Formats: sequence, C-alpha cells, structure tokens
Amino acid sequence: MSTAPTLTDAAAARISAIAEKQSKPAILRLSVEGGGCSGFQYKFGLADAPEGDDSVSENGGVKLLVDSVSLDLVAGSTVDFVESLGGAAFRVENPQAAAGCGCGSSFGI
Repeated sequence: MSTAPTLTDAAAARISAIAEKQSKPAILRLSVEGGGCSGFQYKFGLADAPEGDDSVSENGGVKLLVDSVSLDLVAGSTVDFVESLGGAAFRVENPQAAAGCGCGSSFGI
C-alpha cells in the first residue's frame, strides 16, 4: 500500500486562503503528468470533492487528493509552500525522485 503524500502547515494555510478567495472547498489535487524537463511534472489544482480512487490526506481541515495512477509516483512525499526571492510556490519533496530540475516542478525516477 502506497503512503499518501502529506501537506505541511504552510501548504495547508496557503490552500485554505486560496480556496476562501475563490469560494471553493479547501481541497488540493496533486497529479503527475508525463513531460517537464526531467520526465514527469507535478500538477496542482483545487478540487470540489474526492473521486472514487483518490488517496486523501488532511492537515487542519485542508485535504490533499492524489489519484491512484499518480500515487505510486508521489508516495511518501510532502507538499510544502515556500516563499523566496524567486517567488512563492508549492513544492513537492519526493523521496522517490532520482533526478530533479532547477525549477522544482518536474522530476525523474
């Protein structure tokens, strides 16, 4: 059984703020698509509700959804929200990623 990714407190707070501004539930969907400079790329988006095969984790009332296909590629990961001089972004700390890229949005296994 794959371990569902988790949200840091910073990521949960940011998702909650974005969802409130858009009058949506505080639910973030993380998925993985082919592409990016390292083979796979992360995709984030607000969701209205979990779907049947989603893995769900929660932090402070904020839910993180991952579909069953993407779960194998992000199992054990942590989703964080970081602000730096380069900007603010969600970041995935993925223990399975053997290679990454400078932008932090794609990875290889």
